[in-house]
Amino acid sequence: MSDSTLTTTAEPLKIGSHTFNSRLIVGTGKYADYDVMRKALDVSGTECITVAVRRERLIDAEGKNLLDFIDTDRYTILPNTAGCFTAEDAMRVARLGREILSQMNNPGADWVKLEVLGDKKTLLPDPVASLDATEKLVAEGFQVLVYTSDDPMAASRLKQAGATSVMPAGSPIGSGQGVLNPNAIRICLEYLKDGDPDYPVIVDAGVGTASDVTVAMELGADGVLLNTGVAHAKDQVAMARAMRLAVESGRLAFHAGRIPKKLYATASSPI
Repeated sequence: MSDSTLTTTAEPLKIGSHTFNSRLIVGTGKYADYDVMRKALDVSGTECITVAVRRERLIDAEGKNLLDFIDTDRYTILPNTAGCFTAEDAMRVARLGREILSQMNNPGADWVKLEVLGDKKTLLPDPVASLDATEKLVAEGFQVLVYTSDDPMAASRLKQAGATSVMPAGSPIGSGQGVLNPNAIRICLEYLKDGDPDYPVIVDAGVGTASDVTVAMELGADGVLLNTGVAHAKDQVAMARAMRLAVESGRLAFHAGRIPKKLYATASSPI
């Protein structure tokens, strides 16, 4: 193993004005309780966590506030617009998130994970509304990380609109199907990084287990954002650690360079 490979894989993840040592971004929803969430976040090694801004998601039925269980000195919060189905609603939620985090003096106040969904059954992104909201939020000074499908054309348009990071889905949100179309992700990476190799591309949604994360990283993604794969695992804390290792091994494998796939066998030692 060369020193250059180790150095490359140890490079921090840069997304706009934010820099992280971990390339895993973890969500805070769907956990059995806040104590489990806190432990899972800890062992995942993440330095950036997403929080749904909608107020009914911040405070549970017992009156507990999610933010009381998050070490805001340790984690940069990435507010997201989960559950929004129009550009106008997503922009309103993004502004609300900026206000909340500004009052907390959290560095996440200047950015947003933008989700504008098309319908409640598929939770696929609305491409037209996502583009509209991206353009307007960028004009308002937001660093926009935008959730999109694995369509290379849609991804390219979002980057042209000023998105700080484009986040193509591996598969539908919460489906656990992993990366369904690796070729599409590969093309997205090619288009988004053409002439701009440092542009951050994060695979978002659909991760079910550690091997899904490894696949995404081996394709060349700069990071992975996940939630359900950890929060709904039988052992959430163990799965969080597995995801951490998967990010590291997948990136190392990407830089190491896999062997070509061949139809027939090749002897591993001389005949």
